[in-house]
Amino acid sequence: MHDEPLQSEMAIIREFLAPLAAGEPGAFGLADDCAALTPTAGCDLVLKTDPVAAGVHFFPDDAAADIAWKALAVNVSDLVAKGAKPRGYLMALSFPEPPTREWMAAFASGLGEAQQAFGLRLLGGDTDRRPGPLSVSITVLGEVPAGRMVRRGGARVGERLFVTGSIGDAWLGLQLRATSPGSRAWPKGIGRKRLIGRYLRPAPPLALAPAILAMASGAMDLSDGLVKDAERMGRAGGVRLEIAAGLVPFSEDARKVLTADPRLYDELVTGGDDYQVLAAVAPVQVAAFLAAAGAVDVQVTEIGVACAGTPGAVVLDANGQPLAFARAGYDHF
Repeated sequence: MHDEPLQSEMAIIREFLAPLAAGEPGAFGLADDCAALTPTAGCDLVLKTDPVAAGVHFFPDDAAADIAWKALAVNVSDLVAKGAKPRGYLMALSFPEPPTREWMAAFASGLGEAQQAFGLRLLGGDTDRRPGPLSVSITVLGEVPAGRMVRRGGARVGERLFVTGSIGDAWLGLQLRATSPGSRAWPKGIGRKRLIGRYLRPAPPLALAPAILAMASGAMDLSDGLVKDAERMGRAGGVRLEIAAGLVPFSEDARKVLTADPRLYDELVTGGDDYQVLAAVAPVQVAAFLAAAGAVDVQVTEIGVACAGTPGAVVLDANGQPLAFARAGYDHF
């Protein structure tokens, strides 16, 4: 039966996970205890771990393929902000109870889709069963030319701030996913399916990574909200990032929501789960950066500037006054 539980760790690995390592010699078909990876000559490895857990990062009844996609995408997002090229990943799966064949098949399918989209393969990892929610812990590995990783603290005074994509769609998707269709009066014509998709399947702008590597002085991915992550970036660089509230890019759906209720601006810029990139670019590089983004069809929007002053970030209204937020962004604690 398709819904029968899988009682063997070896069956999970052999049937569903080993095929995801095909074509990566250092994974050894997931038949060894460790993987081996030789960095490309002249390159540094860039490493990132970002786990996701049911009830925190995704809903327990989300589709297995969506859970898998998100688990890999949130890690790749950090590589993009470092200007890194993905090489592979390790994964630890912790189940509260044995998964069914149907669930594992869907999970492996979602990982396969994400692998193809992001250009990397499974290298190894572990599976176990323990009390607590389902969790997927991924460690992703990327490469940059030696000494060239783009740091979050690289922004300098006078540099221009750019953000990829649009902000707030994932927060709206989370609200729509968490409530029944008629529980809140959302504007007519809002793209419910599209917005929920932004929450379930983040799409980090991988195609822009080479331009970030070549032209960005500092960058970081936006996972906990634009305001909070900009604050982190400014503090790391010892600069004040000034963001113009009216320049923050929103999708057509988000603009409809703001027209109906302008107070939701705060939620859109602090809600998190965007998995876009905030980058600082020197003025002499701006034209080339915009051209590179256009060449790979990645939307980038100038939203502010790095200034001297108290390190951190502020969002300024049309009169140049700082906006106050009840919270800066998502915090696990």
